[in-house]
Amino acid sequence: MKLKDIYEIAVEKGMEADPRGREAVEKILEDARKEYENLEGGEKEVFDEQKLENPFQDSRLLYGDPEREVESILAGINIDTGEILLADRLNEKGREIDLVLGHHPRGLGVAGLPEVMKLQKDVLENWGVPINVAEALMDERILEVQRKVRGANYNQSLDAAQLLDMPMMCVHTPADNLVNSHLSDKLEKSELETVGDVIDILYEIPEYHEARKDNAGPTVLVGDKGKKCGKVVVEMTGGTEGSKESYEKLAQSGVGTIIGMHLSEEHRKKVEKNHINYIIAGHMASDSLGLNLFLDEVEKEGVELIPCSGFIRHRRD
Repeated sequence: MKLKDIYEIAVEKGMEADPRGREAVEKILEDARKEYENLEGGEKEVFDEQKLENPFQDSRLLYGDPEREVESILAGINIDTGEILLADRLNEKGREIDLVLGHHPRGLGVAGLPEVMKLQKDVLENWGVPINVAEALMDERILEVQRKVRGANYNQSLDAAQLLDMPMMCVHTPADNLVNSHLSDKLEKSELETVGDVIDILYEIPEYHEARKDNAGPTVLVGDKGKKCGKVVVEMTGGTEGSKESYEKLAQSGVGTIIGMHLSEEHRKKVEKNHINYIIAGHMASDSLGLNLFLDEVEKEGVELIPCSGFIRHRRD
C-alpha cells in the first residue's frame, strides 16, 4: 500500500463512524474548501491543505512521501522520540519498518485538538442536552485546551522522524469514533439492567480482557456494580475531556451510566455529585480497540503490523 492509501482509509473509516453523521462531516470539508478558495497571498500559502480532505485535525500524515510504498508499520498508542529511534534500530537489525503510526496526536495533530472537540457539542445534544447549553459548555472548555496546546512542543518526535527520514502518521479521532461506535452498537443490542451487566459486556471484548491481565481493564470508578445502570452512553471521542459542568446537564437529561477511557479528578467529583455511574473501560485498551478496527482494514492489504507502546493488537475477521 502507499502511504496516502493508509491515510485515506483512516479518514474514511472515521467519517463512517462519526456520531454527527456523514452529512455533517462532509459539511466541514465543504466549509474548508470555501474558506481556501477565498484566501489570497500569504494567507493561502500557510493554509493547512489537509483540511480540504480530512475533517479530523488531530489525525495527520505528519511526514513522508504520500506515494511511498508501505509493507510494514510500527504501530503504538504514543509515538515519541523513543519509538522513532526504536523503528530506526529495528531497520538496522533488518526488520524494515516503513511507517511509524501512533494514536495520540503529534505535530499539527496536537494543534488540531481544539477543532475536533466541537464534535462533543453534537454528542451532548444527541444525549439530550439542548444545543445552546452544549455550545456554551464546550466553547469555554475548547478555549482552555487551545491555550494549553499553544505552548506545547508538539513537533519534538516529528523532528526526530524527519531527521531519520522515517514516515510518521497519527490517527486519533477516526480511531476514537470507531471504538465509540463499536461499543455503542454492542451495548444497544444488549439487555442491561445493572452497572455490572455493562462491565460483563466489556469483559467479553478481547482488548479489555487482555488489559485485565495487567490490572488495566474495565472498572467502576463512580457507583458500583449492583446499581441500576439506567441510560448508558459511551464517552470516547471528541479529542480530549469535555466540560466538567456537562455532567449536571447529562443527569438532568436521563443519563445514568457513562463509559469512558479515563477521568480527571475534577471531572470525577462532578460525576459523583450528580449521581452518575462512571465506568473506566481502560485507556490503552480502548485506544487499542479503535486502532484495531482501523488497522484490520490495512492488514487486509498485506501490510505487516508490529505493535508497540501500549498497543494491544487483536484481529477481527
